[in-house]
Amino acid sequence: MSEDAVLLDVEDEVATLTLNRPDMRNAITHEVSNELLDRLEEVEQSDARALVLTGSGGSFSAGGDINAMSERMAGQVSLAESVRHIHQDTSRAIERVAKFHLPTVAKIDGVAFGAGANLALACDIQLASAEARMSFGFRQVGLAVDTGTSYFLPRIVGLNKAKELVFTGELLDAEDAHDLGLFNHVYADDFEGQVAEFVEQIAQGPTVALETSKRALNQGLEQSLDQAMTREAAHQAAVFETHDHEEGAEAFMGKRDPDFQGE
Repeated sequence: MSEDAVLLDVEDEVATLTLNRPDMRNAITHEVSNELLDRLEEVEQSDARALVLTGSGGSFSAGGDINAMSERMAGQVSLAESVRHIHQDTSRAIERVAKFHLPTVAKIDGVAFGAGANLALACDIQLASAEARMSFGFRQVGLAVDTGTSYFLPRIVGLNKAKELVFTGELLDAEDAHDLGLFNHVYADDFEGQVAEFVEQIAQGPTVALETSKRALNQGLEQSLDQAMTREAAHQAAVFETHDHEEGAEAFMGKRDPDFQGE
């Protein structure tokens, strides 16, 4: 298959990565995982100040590679190879998204299932259409959770609800996922326009400060209050030196809107 499995577009300082295997509902194959890692490297070299991750053909991602599962069942692929793909390919790609330095937004239209749901939750913000669906239905194929479910899901919905979603494999519609905090916003009308407007607000913000805040928020989950405040003070000292802090302070005192440059 010659067409790229993951497409990259950078426009107006927003990078958009699109999973591009609509015939497989954008399953996270070996090819998709590795191209996702490559495209993330390209984003780092670009002028992007925010990253959007989405899928083509009306699906976000159906999760694991069913073809690879069939090959394993037929004895064409060993168990060791299957485990290696999950750990070294799919999990590595999802972890790379979770640790990406820029603010990241999952743009979810259609299903986000299993590993695809984890890929969405690896982003900082989840924006969904009314047709979006999410499930951690590993049980449907007789498998335990993988690719970060045990990390991402309880942190958002709590341990008891995470167990329920995993044990039942419930397919959540957009409103139910929103109620649980799995989707930040659901847009019933003008999905493309609403997402673009939301992302533009992030991309035009003080990029260094937002990156630093992202790092502090992620670290804060594992720290005491004193540790968090100490680390924040160190982070803030670095941000004081940025152009955007100077611009923001001058704009605030001048009662005008700031024009942040991401520097």
